Amino acid sequence: MPINKTFSIKPADIEKKWLVIDAEGVVLGRLASLVASYLRGKHKPTFTPHMDMGDNVIIVNAEKIELTGKKREDKTYYWHTGYPGGIKSRKAVDILEGKFPERVVMKAVKRMLPGGPLSRQQLTNLRIYSGSDHPHEAQNPKSVDIKIMNKKNTKRN
Repeated sequence: MPINKTFSIKPADIEKKWLVIDAEGVVLGRLASLVASYLRGKHKPTFTPHMDMGDNVIIVNAEKIELTGKKREDKTYYWHTGYPGGIKSRKAVDILEGKFPERVVMKAVKRMLPGGPLSRQQLTNLRIYSGSDHPHEAQNPKSVDIKIMNKKNTKRN
């Protein structure tokens, strides 16, 4: 009678690929959940939860991301300065039209990952650019088209 053993990948066997995703017209939450899955390595059959085995992900056109409903005007990001009464806030529309629109995507992906040191390490494999250019052509990234995976991944007017 065969005994089933739990598979756990070794660090020497991990193969990391480079993926590039175009965020133009893609819904933010759907993009963030797929990117978090790629960063963790859950799309691989050799997934091991305690290892950093996910792929490197490059997101381009982050300023052209879509938010459904009234979230673009109503969604508020809060942070605290550490001083009494130091709660601050900013609307999503202000961030997307501001100097660093890629921070909306970064925050969404970060919140899709479980908390802890491993997730912080996996988040370093994410690169987000507000324009269509990126400096990672030497890695030969493979393009992933999220729009054709599901029709709900794009915003309907």
